[in-house]
Amino acid sequence: MKTKLLFSILILSLSVNIAVFSTVGYHYYRNFCMTPAIRCPLNQGNHHLYQSLRLSEAQLTKMEPLSKEFHTRLTALKSQVMVKRDLLIRLLGSDEIDHGRIEETRKEIAAIQDEIQREVVVHITKTKEILNPEQKKRFIEMLQDSVAHAPFNSAFPIAGDK
Repeated sequence: MKTKLLFSILILSLSVNIAVFSTVGYHYYRNFCMTPAIRCPLNQGNHHLYQSLRLSEAQLTKMEPLSKEFHTRLTALKSQVMVKRDLLIRLLGSDEIDHGRIEETRKEIAAIQDEIQREVVVHITKTKEILNPEQKKRFIEMLQDSVAHAPFNSAFPIAGDK
């Protein structure tokens, strides 16, 4: 009898572990592997900004770590927003609506989005510090153009998106 109980507990424990690992793996795959990368005007794969601003080698050397740091931070914040949005959808879909929890989650999403916007502003100001006056003018013109064509719910403008 004791062995059957221990065996049942072992099977139950293994089932729970498999379910947890499957869920975590699914969310990792969904959030990181299926999400297309955001095109970055500072990314080496997209030379549009570099060509438009005619950055020197010294400027490129300064921009690379700045860009990497920014996008690493931005990716982490976007992942947090996705997790909170999933929670919000689950809360909204539940049979009993918990208005307090929904509002709390909404505020958490808004706070993360505010942090994303702060990161973007800081990144733009740091980028401007690297540019000469002519490049700064062109950079701001490009930002204005990208904002004019960005979707309303975009956290930040993406150059070239229409």
